[in-house]
Amino acid sequence: MNPRIAGIDEAGRGPLAGPVVVAAVVFDPAQPRLNGLDDSKAMTAKRRELLYPRIIERALAYRIVFIEADEIDRRNIFQATLHGMREALLGVVHVADAARIDGNKLPPGLPCPAEAWIGGDARDRSIMAASILAKVARDRRMLELHAQYPQYGFDRHKGYPSPMHQEALRLHGPCPQHRRSFAPVQRALQTHPEA
Repeated sequence: MNPRIAGIDEAGRGPLAGPVVVAAVVFDPAQPRLNGLDDSKAMTAKRRELLYPRIIERALAYRIVFIEADEIDRRNIFQATLHGMREALLGVVHVADAARIDGNKLPPGLPCPAEAWIGGDARDRSIMAASILAKVARDRRMLELHAQYPQYGFDRHKGYPSPMHQEALRLHGPCPQHRRSFAPVQRALQTHPEA
């Protein structure tokens, strides 16, 4: 019998603002494969949006975890991401025999056997699906944050340190969704200490 694998991946480790989002997906190995899966970074936003509901429909279980900016600052981005991976796995472990996590590090204290797969989002279908759920969920959150803080252009760069974002930080200082432990945000706080 084929094992049921929980694929786990994240989106948003590099941005200066917004959450890091981790997703876990378990497919039934006895069911036909969902076509069109790939690394989310290799797809258009439209293609990811198309696959998002189909992944949810076909998954035995899935979980999406948001680790917000203040928690990233408290834990650091690496530990926050590992915490999110463990939380995502806890949400699907009831149907999973094992887990595959994109990257080279496993979080401590996982509830089932797990492997770290470097480049897993291009090699494993469950990880690919998780990468799509995480990316779409994060992009949607950044559009919500854009409505709250339009001066930063979150709809364009999704919080990544683009020249446009860096200039907005310089002009306006950080908002509550910025990661204060990240160096460019710390620099902006020096000129906007009230932020």
